[in-house]
Amino acid sequence: MTTNADTRRVLTDTDSFVFPVDVSRRATTGAQPVLPRLRPDQVARGLATFGSELALACAAWEGGAEAEAMTVLRAPVARSTTDAVLGPLATRDRDRVAELVLAWVDSLGPVIAADRPPARWSRVRRAERRARQGLEGALADLHVERPPVAAVELAAGVQVPIAAGAWLLVLLAEHPEAAELAREHGLAAEVAWEVLRLRPPTWVSARMTTRDVTVGEGRVPAHAVVLVSPLLLGLDDAHVPPGTSHPEEFDPARWSGTDVRPGAWLPFGAGPHACPGRSLGLAQLTALARWALGRRVTLVTPARIDQTRGIFPSPARLRCLPGPSPVEE
Repeated sequence: MTTNADTRRVLTDTDSFVFPVDVSRRATTGAQPVLPRLRPDQVARGLATFGSELALACAAWEGGAEAEAMTVLRAPVARSTTDAVLGPLATRDRDRVAELVLAWVDSLGPVIAADRPPARWSRVRRAERRARQGLEGALADLHVERPPVAAVELAAGVQVPIAAGAWLLVLLAEHPEAAELAREHGLAAEVAWEVLRLRPPTWVSARMTTRDVTVGEGRVPAHAVVLVSPLLLGLDDAHVPPGTSHPEEFDPARWSGTDVRPGAWLPFGAGPHACPGRSLGLAQLTALARWALGRRVTLVTPARIDQTRGIFPSPARLRCLPGPSPVEE
């Protein structure tokens, strides 16, 4: 789908378009659970945790040491998301769940990257199953309702912000002039949106038709797979302010002083299965942008796009030094 209207139709018409597989690439049966959007108090709790954990994770990095962005962001994002989704937990319980979420996310990597869904008793499938069951067991011990559903919500709320955050740091390092302009004008939120436009971690999503349907000017038969791509939508001239730089350029300032609202490319999806943690994810990215704009982040080696599971930068080795001044909220 290459237009906003067609994409929104595919994502919101859950009678005609369904998920062909779940997060583990297993065939789905029946309707997928609809997760409630995080409440403002949950977002605030998660954001507070993200800020404190980011400071801890970056304390040794800020003196000019090299670090891998995806690694630096793992604990801050996982603990932040766990706090937001599960509510106030003892620090030990929160950190244990966060570690298990990361373990499951890591085990999903080979499953997602495989050319075809791995067999049930393959090594990667067994490893993924052990990690998932370990997380679900820990959630059950904490009396969390519907542990399998909560596990999926936690995993989705961890992997995507880590990848988006790594891209944010890489793009700021690759474009020092744009970073300086954003710092001078306090464009942290604009940086976050521009990253989600150019490097949406969930760059493509699949649905399967349940019957013959008409989408746009085309006819799609039943049981066909339909792909929607926030990445392609974000590169469309129609979804960026007119008169700004080319859509393929990283230019956070394009979102400053314009009536065009960001997000028309649907980076968080749409409809009942839109990302329930979108407010937290955007808040985490904005907080990270504010942190990065107050420092000087440089690339150690060029980053490339890895498409084995979404899109993320690999390598994303960066060096961080103190900047001229902090960026105000």
